[in-house]
Amino acid sequence: MRIVRFASPQGMSFGVLDGDGQVAQIEGHPFGRISFTGARHAQADIRLLSPILPSKVVCVGKNYTAHIQEMNTGSESAMAPTEPLLFLKPSTSVIGPGDAIRIPPGSTNVHHEAELAVVIGARGARHVTPDQAASSIFGYTIGNDVTERDMQKSDGQWTRAKGFDSFCPIGPWIETDLPGVGLDPADLAITCTVDDELRQQGRTSQLIFDVPTLISYISQVMTLLPGDVVLTGTPSGVGPIRPGQKVDVTIEGLGTLSNGVTAAEAVSTAGGNR
Repeated sequence: MRIVRFASPQGMSFGVLDGDGQVAQIEGHPFGRISFTGARHAQADIRLLSPILPSKVVCVGKNYTAHIQEMNTGSESAMAPTEPLLFLKPSTSVIGPGDAIRIPPGSTNVHHEAELAVVIGARGARHVTPDQAASSIFGYTIGNDVTERDMQKSDGQWTRAKGFDSFCPIGPWIETDLPGVGLDPADLAITCTVDDELRQQGRTSQLIFDVPTLISYISQVMTLLPGDVVLTGTPSGVGPIRPGQKVDVTIEGLGTLSNGVTAAEAVSTAGGNR
């Protein structure tokens, strides 16, 4: 089942994307038993939003060996971690399909990072084992861990580099039953193109720490709430993006997450430009 969140003239709603391309609107949130309202919408008449608004996005760094090698030159820093390397993105960084990635003023080294995203279900996850992790997973979607690379290198920690508004595109939908369509989340193809140029190519089978291990490990540190998102790491091939370009992240069985790139405007909540 493909769960979407969308905007229509009637407001924001969740829905199920049918095989005929129509969206069947549902009551309330998609967790638990789904109840349909009877309303149906053509995709041309609605705007897809990020399929979920998480309380937090938990990310995993250095989870593909080839990406570790491309990002490091020293032998010690190029070593794979012995435990998952965690960091957070704020909920304000989340945007949806078709929304613009906004480059901060003065930044010239913002990179794309294509990633499999795991959405936590109604049960949540707290102190679960890897064998129990599957019952905490609602479904899978696509994420882009956009990163300001110069800040990542200079700051000594990654909050600023990873946390700008618009630096976490998610979508276009949540697939709740990949095995039902003959696909294994543990072995999905991932690609990223920028203006149709292939940049990244990998498979989730190349993850150093697989999804059950990640869910279990994170749940020992913090409670994962329904709707929280876990970004699992990015394959090699990351690179800069600039205003005017288009980034497409495609994951087998999950579709394509497309976002344009623009320059950010420093507009203050007090009004006017800062």
